[in-house]
Amino acid sequence: MACLSVDPAIMLMIVGVLMFFITFCGCVGSLRENICLLQTFCICLTVIFLLQLTAGILGFIFSDKAQNKVTEIINNAIVHYRDDIDLQNLIDFGQREFNCCGGVAYTDWSHNMYFNCTPDNPSRERCSVPFSCCRVSKDSVINTMCGQDVQKLPYVDAGNFIHTDGCIDTLVNWIHSNLFLLGGIALGLAIPQLIGIVLSQILINEIKDQIELQNYNLLHRSDPWR
Repeated sequence: MACLSVDPAIMLMIVGVLMFFITFCGCVGSLRENICLLQTFCICLTVIFLLQLTAGILGFIFSDKAQNKVTEIINNAIVHYRDDIDLQNLIDFGQREFNCCGGVAYTDWSHNMYFNCTPDNPSRERCSVPFSCCRVSKDSVINTMCGQDVQKLPYVDAGNFIHTDGCIDTLVNWIHSNLFLLGGIALGLAIPQLIGIVLSQILINEIKDQIELQNYNLLHRSDPWR
């Protein structure tokens, strides 16, 4: 997915390695009572929590800029739709799930060289849209060519064959309709992190207290041979 800033596969690998490292520090640190590993675990959780909090606040404050960035990413993905099968499957999945087509409107598919609606475009898919934009009824026979030449149709007429709403507005509306769900997910992610930070810090303090107590006993214990 060259058009995306980071390949999702690479991102998942990085997240997996990071999760393994943090989990390793927490488990081994608590089992071996290793202050260094526990502090690393606590610091990593704190940094992740602060980054999530900062991203949420900035996304809320600069929502317009965030939406413009998403629009740019989606339009770039549309341009490279046929270049990467993984990207193609991702776009098709999003359009089917949200019943949308294109970024702002279905005519955004004209940015792709295969679906471009200019008269000199030799592609057989000229002025068309992907099948994932089509309105599919469970009771009717599936027409895989339902998106053929729909960019030539007026908005109202095209709506009889495909979903004409853009995915960006659809996604924004979905977020507004599911704020409580998203808030619950965010809270569900934040609470375990906060618990991990607090418990690791409590364990670190207890280990330090035990070390100080042992050092004190070593320094002040009486010598029976004196």
